[in-house]
Amino acid sequence: MYNAIKLYRAAHWLWLHHIPLLPKLIQLFIFCVYNCRISYKTRIGKGTFLSHGGLGVTISPKSEIGENCVLGYRCSIVGQKPYIRTPQIGNYVYISPGAVIQGPVIIEDHVIIAANAVVNKSVKAYSIVGGIPAKVIGDVRKLGYDMFTTEAYDDSIKEYLS
Repeated sequence: MYNAIKLYRAAHWLWLHHIPLLPKLIQLFIFCVYNCRISYKTRIGKGTFLSHGGLGVTISPKSEIGENCVLGYRCSIVGQKPYIRTPQIGNYVYISPGAVIQGPVIIEDHVIIAANAVVNKSVKAYSIVGGIPAKVIGDVRKLGYDMFTTEAYDDSIKEYLS
């Protein structure tokens, strides 16, 4: 499936060059086809990728997302009343499926947000966060691999629960 981020980039380019109507039509097309709410006004860095084509992703128009991030299926990056500011996401951030980032928070570089986590406080660099509300549960530097530069996949099976 074609990734919604490519359509977003076209709409964002048109908006930056003051071409009216077309960005809104592309945004509507993205919503109808992908059930994805990404405004052409949102700033998304190079290399950022929406997994599963971007299905169900919601991003607030005032939010900023850094470079080389991965946004999982049905994740949400939204504001919170009464705050004016919206989430600011750094570079190399992995947002797992179903995660919600809410409010005027800053997610620094090299962060992993676990599936279905609700992040309502800022997160320091190299953290792994998870839970409702999200808490720091690990450090990215202690992982045995890098989420963004995995060169080969492991074909083994994990151990059984005891």
